[in-house]
Amino acid sequence: MILEQYSDILRVEELCEVLGIGANAAYQLLNEGTIPAFRIGRRWKIPKDAVKKYISQWKVY
Repeated sequence: MILEQYSDILRVEELCEVLGIGANAAYQLLNEGTIPAFRIGRRWKIPKDAVKKYISQWKVY
Protein backbone atom coordinates (compact mmCIF):
# COMPACT_ATOMS: atom_id res chain seq x y z
CA MET A 1 0.00 0.00 0.00
CA ILE A 2 1.19 3.51 -0.71
CA LEU A 3 1.11 4.45 2.98
CA GLU A 4 3.96 2.09 3.85
CA GLN A 5 6.54 4.70 2.85
CA TYR A 6 5.18 7.29 5.31
CA SER A 7 5.71 7.61 9.06
CA ASP A 8 2.86 7.03 11.52
CA ILE A 9 2.03 10.75 11.49
CA LEU A 10 1.50 12.48 8.15
CA ARG A 11 1.76 16.13 7.17
CA VAL A 12 -0.85 17.87 5.02
CA GLU A 13 1.46 17.65 2.00
CA GLU A 14 1.73 13.89 2.43
CA LEU A 15 -2.05 13.56 2.83
CA CYS A 16 -2.42 15.37 -0.50
CA GLU A 17 0.00 12.93 -2.15
CA VAL A 18 -1.74 9.86 -0.76
CA LEU A 19 -5.25 10.97 -1.69
CA GLY A 20 -4.33 12.79 -4.90
CA ILE A 21 -6.05 15.97 -3.77
CA GLY A 22 -5.10 19.61 -3.41
CA ALA A 23 -4.31 21.45 -0.21
CA ASN A 24 -7.73 23.15 -0.04
CA ALA A 25 -9.53 19.81 -0.19
CA ALA A 26 -7.18 18.35 2.44
CA TYR A 27 -7.76 21.25 4.84
CA GLN A 28 -11.50 20.91 4.30
CA LEU A 29 -11.38 17.21 5.26
CA LEU A 30 -9.36 18.06 8.36
CA ASN A 31 -11.43 21.05 9.47
CA GLU A 32 -14.68 19.09 9.04
CA GLY A 33 -13.28 16.20 11.06
CA THR A 34 -13.81 13.79 8.18
CA ILE A 35 -10.24 12.65 8.78
CA PRO A 36 -9.50 12.85 12.52
CA ALA A 37 -6.29 14.78 13.15
CA PHE A 38 -4.77 17.22 15.58
CA ARG A 39 -2.74 20.39 15.47
CA ILE A 40 0.51 21.30 17.10
CA GLY A 41 0.74 25.04 16.76
CA ARG A 42 -0.28 25.80 13.20
CA ARG A 43 0.70 22.42 11.78
CA TRP A 44 -1.73 19.55 11.25
CA LYS A 45 -0.65 16.07 12.30
CA ILE A 46 -2.63 13.27 10.68
CA PRO A 47 -2.43 9.74 12.06
CA LYS A 48 -1.76 7.18 9.32
CA ASP A 49 -4.48 4.94 10.80
CA ALA A 50 -7.05 7.73 10.32
CA VAL A 51 -6.12 7.95 6.64
CA LYS A 52 -6.35 4.16 6.25
CA LYS A 53 -9.81 4.19 7.86
CA TYR A 54 -10.94 7.01 5.56
CA ILE A 55 -9.70 5.15 2.48
CA SER A 56 -11.33 1.89 3.60
CA GLN A 57 -14.72 3.63 3.64
CA TRP A 58 -14.57 4.28 -0.10
CA LYS A 59 -16.67 1.95 -2.19
CA VAL A 60 -15.05 0.56 -5.30
CA TYR A 61 -17.39 -0.59 -8.04
